[in-house]
Amino acid sequence: MRDLFNQPNDRRGTNSSKWDMLESKFDVPLEDGLSMWTADSDYPTAPCVLAALQKAVNHGVFGYWADNTDYHNAIQWWMTNRHGWDIDTDWILTTQGLGNAIAFCIDVWTDPGDRIVTFNPVYHEFEFKIRRAGRAPVQVSLARDGDTYNLDFEAAEAALDGTEKMLIFCSPQNPSGRIWSSDELRQVAEFAKRHDLIIVADEIHHDFIYPGFTFTPFDVAAPDARDRLVVLTASSKTFNIAGLKTGNMIIPDDRLRAAMTQRLRSLDYAPNRLGLEMVTAAYTPEGAAWVDAQIAHLADLKSTFDDGVNAIPGVRSLPLHSTYLAWVDFSGTGMSFDEISRRVRQDARIAPSPGPEFGPGGESFLRFNLATQRYRVEDAVARLQTAFADLQ
Repeated sequence: MRDLFNQPNDRRGTNSSKWDMLESKFDVPLEDGLSMWTADSDYPTAPCVLAALQKAVNHGVFGYWADNTDYHNAIQWWMTNRHGWDIDTDWILTTQGLGNAIAFCIDVWTDPGDRIVTFNPVYHEFEFKIRRAGRAPVQVSLARDGDTYNLDFEAAEAALDGTEKMLIFCSPQNPSGRIWSSDELRQVAEFAKRHDLIIVADEIHHDFIYPGFTFTPFDVAAPDARDRLVVLTASSKTFNIAGLKTGNMIIPDDRLRAAMTQRLRSLDYAPNRLGLEMVTAAYTPEGAAWVDAQIAHLADLKSTFDDGVNAIPGVRSLPLHSTYLAWVDFSGTGMSFDEISRRVRQDARIAPSPGPEFGPGGESFLRFNLATQRYRVEDAVARLQTAFADLQ
């Protein structure tokens, strides 16, 4: 099955934001540039998902949808069997992806001017969505110890002024790929309780766990936090179906769930049928087998990428516990970020995500998406080694 992930696939000219924005966003030529920024993968989704979509297309009728039971049951099955998390199907609310879910959480549980906490560096859209909604981000720096990021609650306590309403927390952590322990998650829950913060736990990368590591859902680690916890999940990254705009808010607390349900109803929100069909097909034993093969593929590519990049003096690709996003530190080169970026974009013709976008702690980093074919990762390594050949 792993051969499915290495078949050549040209996404240029398909309205792919990942590829067709190379020139306009990064000034990297589309003709021979490598897109390694936004977090979607370059190989087709699982055969069981494609079969479900084809069945729906063959039926040919896409009228109003009456029953989400199979969809909810599939999510419940996945969380139990893949993550050891027993959920009630009544806890599930559906949104147009996790970005939409984060925006809804900000809208429902905070007011304009409220402060919202994040631990940085972190997924840049947290800050962007906070600012777009007229709220103020409170960016608390993670403490870096060698290759590992740790939570710094002393710094967090010092940054708060009492007007904060929410903590948006990334688990597993993006961009570092760090998996938080159960004890660390409980510490986050205690911190949120002390400051009366709603916890929005973004767990979208929870399926990309490498051998030797274990992911624990926030609700499993800290069930006492349910009165303030909203967990966001989706199959979009796992199965490369982000364009179907289907994500989940899993809310155990009746009071919190009622508030969000009312907001969704007030906007006449309902998910799209094809998204529900594809998620239902993904969250099955067949989908699980495909994910296991994908993880094996990614682990192989991660090893190849790390070995090649870490051979460049002054460059360090941090070890990943999870995700398919390599977090690479160029600080050892002694170069400015502008020079690093110029070499990667202009000389290597690669477009990764700029580290400074992830907030404090990302100033010397670039994030590279490895969810692609082996030949592209090998090409990227060769290009980077050439672009920094003067350091050899």
